[in-house]
Amino acid sequence: MKPADEKTTVVEDVDAVETRSLARRSLGSVHERVDPRIRPADWPTDEELDEGYVHQLSDYIEHKHHHHDHNHDHEKGASEKASQDSRTVADETIYVEFDDGDSRDPMNFTHARKWLITFTASFFSIIVGEFFPSSSSAYALGDPSMIRDLNATQFQATIGLSMYTLGFAIVPLVSASFSEEFGRQPLYFCSGIGCLLMHLMTALAPNIQTVIVGRFLAGAFGSTGSTMVGGTIADIWAPHERGVPMSVFAVMALTGPGIGCVASGWIEQNPHLEWRWIQWIHVIWTGVFVVAMPFCMKETRSGVLLTRLAKKLRKDSGNHHYRARVEDERASLRTLIYISCTRPIYLLVTEPVVAAFSLWVGFAWGILYVLVASISPAFRTIHHFNTGETGTVFVTMILGPLCGLAIQMYQEKLYAKHVSTKGPEARLFSACVGAILFPAGIFIYAWCTFESVHWIGMVVGVWVIMTALFVLYVAVFTYLADCYGIFASSALAGQSLCRNLLGMAFPLFTEQMFERLTYHWGNTLFGCIAVLMIPIPFVLLWKGPVIRASSKFASQTIEKY
Repeated sequence: MKPADEKTTVVEDVDAVETRSLARRSLGSVHERVDPRIRPADWPTDEELDEGYVHQLSDYIEHKHHHHDHNHDHEKGASEKASQDSRTVADETIYVEFDDGDSRDPMNFTHARKWLITFTASFFSIIVGEFFPSSSSAYALGDPSMIRDLNATQFQATIGLSMYTLGFAIVPLVSASFSEEFGRQPLYFCSGIGCLLMHLMTALAPNIQTVIVGRFLAGAFGSTGSTMVGGTIADIWAPHERGVPMSVFAVMALTGPGIGCVASGWIEQNPHLEWRWIQWIHVIWTGVFVVAMPFCMKETRSGVLLTRLAKKLRKDSGNHHYRARVEDERASLRTLIYISCTRPIYLLVTEPVVAAFSLWVGFAWGILYVLVASISPAFRTIHHFNTGETGTVFVTMILGPLCGLAIQMYQEKLYAKHVSTKGPEARLFSACVGAILFPAGIFIYAWCTFESVHWIGMVVGVWVIMTALFVLYVAVFTYLADCYGIFASSALAGQSLCRNLLGMAFPLFTEQMFERLTYHWGNTLFGCIAVLMIPIPFVLLWKGPVIRASSKFASQTIEKY
């Protein structure tokens, strides 16, 4: 239902092929929101709106560009004139939006189309290894033969593991926000192509330096799957529908690496295959995604679709007052780059919800990378497993998320029951359970790392950790998607930076730490830190609404419950 005071009319699309209607609204009644850091003085004029970015870049190079830029040191007189011009623009502007039931609106896609998009995007996350990279865990299992073939050291091989994560940390700061400006589909396709080529580079690498560079670039291209999938799901599923798609996404993202590691362990065991074929398998599956993506995916960013329709209306009708709300962010190339590239960092630094989750999930994924680096040597040295048997241990990374899925199904019932009173915080009941399970699993793993204790004890510890991480994974994505709506990808990119930087750093000192502290005391230290972080979801469950009310972003994008 629209508010009673909302003035909405309908404008017929003048294109002969598309005769369906768009809603026409004033600034006060438009539903779409833009970055709250955009001031009215930054809005583009009608003339600037259709000026190409290539032309703007040329103007910058030739020092002829005098349009609005994001320079906060404008002189007072110029600022006042810009504000006056922006008020004139706002008064004359006609904002276009999808009308109720419009099939072009991603929220109104058929369920079959929504699930196809969800599965395709989630499949990409399996390949690139979302939060627990199959590309990293499988890579680690191939260390012995790679070290031998390339005459490398164990530390150099570990750098390859960390470089993948560094690429994951940095690139989403740009790609996530750009996907909110230019659309998801082009970035998925370019990322798939780039990821394929970088895995190919690694598979053919003649030395360890090439492997390290290839790993960094593979992480950089594959990072799209780390942040955009959550935004994609938020684009097409309403808040009350997101729980199950996010859970399916989480199952695929966290069980895929387990399957990959089991296979990689036995591939490494085969002297005719070894580490290069681990990379070739990634090349093959990435190729499958690249081929399938154009047929299975559609653009899901509504602001991008409305921008295309608004441009068509301006061109065909000759009326340059039509625009999509998101175009108010595009006054100049400089403004667009500033807003897009700084939004994830801004959210991470200024939003308590993003900062708290980033701290928690960053530590959790640091521990996860420690597991990736330590499971193989721990089971080899303590229980004398061979490479194939060590790979089979990763079956627990399949069973853990499946157990977490059962918890999440009950969480969905709790969400449906309490969402009307608690809002997005109704997503956090399972996160409170996960906060307790996580240190419990670390302690079990730590104190079963003795030869006198059956190896199943360590396996149980890994299983509990993976169950907790699955629950945490879904809570982070669904809660941030509900809180930040159209800015979900940027919010997720902010916490992705923190998460992956810690994931990069932890493996670099893991081997040295376990040599000095042993497996049981080193992991006990991690367990104690995890205990200190237990209150985080409880505090958000209790004080979340108060925290969100003070947020510039969450207060304007929060879905109505």
